[in-house]
Amino acid sequence: MLSKKNFVCLAAVLLIMAMMFCSCTKRGGDEKPPPEPQRAELSVRKQDFGTTADGEAVELYTLTNSNGLKAKIMTYGGIVVSLEVPDMNGKIADVVLGYETLSGYVSNNPYFGAIVGRYANRIANGGFTLDGTRYKLAKNNGENHLHGGIKGFDKVVWSAESFKKEDAAGLKLTYLSKDGEEGYPGNLICTVTYTLTNDNELKISFDALTDKPTVVNLSHHSYFNLAGQGVGDILGHRLMINADTFTPVDAGLIPTGELRSVKGTPMDFTRPAAIGARINEDDQQLKYGGGYDHNWVLNKTDDALALAVRAYEPTTGRVMEVYTTEPGIQFYAGNFLDGSITGKDNKIYKHRYGFCLEPQHFPDSPNKPNFPSVVLRPDQKYTHITVYKFSVR
Repeated sequence: MLSKKNFVCLAAVLLIMAMMFCSCTKRGGDEKPPPEPQRAELSVRKQDFGTTADGEAVELYTLTNSNGLKAKIMTYGGIVVSLEVPDMNGKIADVVLGYETLSGYVSNNPYFGAIVGRYANRIANGGFTLDGTRYKLAKNNGENHLHGGIKGFDKVVWSAESFKKEDAAGLKLTYLSKDGEEGYPGNLICTVTYTLTNDNELKISFDALTDKPTVVNLSHHSYFNLAGQGVGDILGHRLMINADTFTPVDAGLIPTGELRSVKGTPMDFTRPAAIGARINEDDQQLKYGGGYDHNWVLNKTDDALALAVRAYEPTTGRVMEVYTTEPGIQFYAGNFLDGSITGKDNKIYKHRYGFCLEPQHFPDSPNKPNFPSVVLRPDQKYTHITVYKFSVR
């Protein structure tokens, strides 16, 4: 029979053993895992974003998916004001360049985040001939017409209608471009629909109808930096472009009409390469653009949605894939950014602090019969889809 003293000692030993057992059990991995973070609420939120000089009210819509990605889009220019996505550690950052207020976009905007049209990119000598009639357009890029002219689709206020689906939040924008606007023939009714999906895609659908034969080439013009807007240059981003040929340009950045192989040139991104790896090479095409500002001919034979580009930023692990139904994509490496623009969070946008990937038809197609046609007639519907899909690795 145990004495009282021995009993107390035995109880203490058993208590210590029990505590050690519990500690070992926890270290062994049998404890319950921490609860998963709560999923964000898929939502659309609208707010006022100022007024234009003409007195038109501008609205800002915030689309949020269930993973916490956010896209802020305003009705002026259909501009993507911000796009917040996580890195490999879950850290959220805004990956598009832009301004915090409407006034910045109105006073000094190199097409940050905008819808560009009626014709994205350049048309030589500010004009084209269609069905025997010559149409004169504004020359707002030297001797050439660029991105729809002096007041293109990036500078008008679009009508907006938001929506939610089970797995996506979106915004439908509509604009009527009247016959003769910026020199283009036909009343053109345009619809651009932004959809942020739970697959971390920003899907952009473009549609248009006309009552006269005209030319149409719409695109999206965000400046991306997958390390975060204003963080630094984009030369370390690794790019794959699914294209074996490109359209070389003259000194005015107008395509010559040739489809040239990328093989053996700085234009070869068929295998992933850093944007800055060859951007300063002694190459005439790079000299014309001050770097990359060219159209790549995508490896596709139809208008099916297909992978065009994959961009990867090594320090954050962010990946952006671009899918499109269009035959080409313009890659622009921010050559004309020069530190004169102060953007969001008072960040100064220096040389090559952002890059653009603009799915579209080829530049100057109205004057190049050998390029895919951009003519839209009253019995036809213009449509194309672009998807920017985000992930990490």
